[in-house]
Amino acid sequence: MDREKALKRAEELVAKMTVEEAASQLRYDSPAIDRLGIPEYNWWNETLHGVARAGTATSFPQAIGLGATFDTELLGEVGEVCGNEGRAKYNEYKANGDRDIYKGLTFWSPNVNLFRDPRWGRGQETYGEDPCLISKLAVPFIEGLQGDGEYMKTAACAKHFVVHSGPEAVRHQFNATCSDKDLNETYLPAFEACVREAKVESVMGAYNRTNGEPCCGHSYLKDIIRDKWEFEGHIVSDCWAIRDFHENHKVTKTVEESAALALNKGCDLNCGCTYIHLMKAYNQGLVSEEAIRTAAIRLFTTRFILGMFDETEYDNLTYLDVETKENLAVAKRASDESIVLLKNDGILPIDTGKTKVISVIGPNADSRECLVGNYYGTSSEYITALEGIRNAAGEDMRILYSDGCDLSRTKPDNLSRDYHRIAEAQAIMKRSDLVILVIGLNETLEGEEGDEGNQYKSGDKPDLLFPKTQRKLIDTVIASGKPFITVVMAGSAMDLSVLNDKSSAILQAWYPGARGGQSIGDILFGKVNPSGKLPVTFYKDTNDLPDFEDYSMKGRTYRYLETEPLYPFGYGLTYGNLDITSVDLEGEDPKNSGLTVKVNVSNTGDIAASEVVQVYLKADDPNEVKNTRLAAFSRVALGAGETGSVEISIPAESFKVVNDAGERVVPEGKVAIYVGFGQPDELTERLTGKKAYSFTV
Repeated sequence: MDREKALKRAEELVAKMTVEEAASQLRYDSPAIDRLGIPEYNWWNETLHGVARAGTATSFPQAIGLGATFDTELLGEVGEVCGNEGRAKYNEYKANGDRDIYKGLTFWSPNVNLFRDPRWGRGQETYGEDPCLISKLAVPFIEGLQGDGEYMKTAACAKHFVVHSGPEAVRHQFNATCSDKDLNETYLPAFEACVREAKVESVMGAYNRTNGEPCCGHSYLKDIIRDKWEFEGHIVSDCWAIRDFHENHKVTKTVEESAALALNKGCDLNCGCTYIHLMKAYNQGLVSEEAIRTAAIRLFTTRFILGMFDETEYDNLTYLDVETKENLAVAKRASDESIVLLKNDGILPIDTGKTKVISVIGPNADSRECLVGNYYGTSSEYITALEGIRNAAGEDMRILYSDGCDLSRTKPDNLSRDYHRIAEAQAIMKRSDLVILVIGLNETLEGEEGDEGNQYKSGDKPDLLFPKTQRKLIDTVIASGKPFITVVMAGSAMDLSVLNDKSSAILQAWYPGARGGQSIGDILFGKVNPSGKLPVTFYKDTNDLPDFEDYSMKGRTYRYLETEPLYPFGYGLTYGNLDITSVDLEGEDPKNSGLTVKVNVSNTGDIAASEVVQVYLKADDPNEVKNTRLAAFSRVALGAGETGSVEISIPAESFKVVNDAGERVVPEGKVAIYVGFGQPDELTERLTGKKAYSFTV
């Protein structure tokens, strides 16, 4: 149903409501209006990396892992699976009279905030630290989720608008101060792409204030989202964020004033309880009937577009469409592509002819929790790293196992002494040819403020170090003298400096999804060629980072970094050997008309491999970012000895730079263009042995 027709139906329906009935529909848990044939509806649903919190669903790698794929086509398929399964669940639950939370068609995903600081616990929910990468992955995900049928399949939501990325502990009273340049250069682009390109149906505000105004009652909601970007969908608050206006931000004095501020600024839907008081605000003259009805019309426009009051082409989707063989294949491909090979001295893939006994050690080796990150659904099967390694190794390989230590507690058993599993780890390493050390975090150590079990900084990390228990285990493995491979399962960059020196190989596996352990095993044994790229910078330590609460981009992320990192954004090794053999540029006036980059690639290795062609820009202009910036990317997969090509379009808008007033302008001087398999920096060249092609236009 097109928006114009849905809008007309919404206007007609809302006109039949009393003001009080219309106001009741602006709550996330909207009650039924029986006399108008309107059933109750709960707007709150999640599908960050698979339909969450509503039972069985296909489980994908956590969003940061999806970011590491650099695969736009894959993200579209992931969105399509999530949309199909979400609609199937809605159909089945509705048929059984279940209209509870997490059972609707409005999904509050994706999270397109920028991962500006690796200490942020919710950074795992994002696609990384670069606005181009986030935008180009979010758009196909949203399009896959919403579909292109007569009716919208499910409604996506871009969150959290805007300038939001921690700290979690103070988010309810925090004011993020941001320059116009940083706002438009870094924090807004992904949201703009979601609205203008993907036609996202919803935008969610953030908890914090930005430049003094609370995000869920900010002038940006109208000035930028509605007026500048011509957004036609609805805007929703983060959960209980409007209550913060008077309780924490202190920008209002009463709950009625908070409800009025949010609604008058353009927040249509309240996740929380503040809009329960809208009628009091109305009776006090703080909000108008028109404002209430306008918000209700926007919300019912969405419901009509989704076909909630009609028969749709999606009504035949059932639980037989959940976790299908095809859906699980997309999830396997996603976990395969998400894993990043950071180091390999030649030990990988594991030589089964020379290796007979392997010790698998570490608190994440046989853990289900570290597979899924946060905002997850239930899988009908989980494959841990230990199980994946055992499956890939085959029956002739002896696999010994010890957790070695607890994730973070020195003494999980009250009757034992501290570090009581270290001796077991030492014993099995002594009997092994090779050690696989599986360490990292899970959502109890990094995540969202308020998540049950978060131990550090309300979900944020105090530093980039592994917990003390794991550092002792790492030292024990090093002291064994055995060659070892490290697998890190975490949703963020950790301090890998010691492991970079001592470990023979390092895999960054993120939180790879419920069955992601199989991808770990397949990569270690060469059944799958690693091809992920880092969506974030891996710093040497927190001394390289500005203060967590400083929202200036100076010194943050690869675009503004002033020191050399341990591993750079865009970096990742493979077992194969792909080379760019030639690059051709087509476009007479790139800065004003755009450019087409044609890249020829050859696989000179003896196995099939995938790579990511990355295009970076750097304008000779005082408004340009400090280093270079990603402008486009494309995956290429080639069999042994094959050649292929990719064609990448770079629009004129990508060549523009942002001045201090926040305006995008054509750069004054020439623009350098770099094409390679990573950044055009010395560290990437040193780590990969490959130099980017460079041009000037």
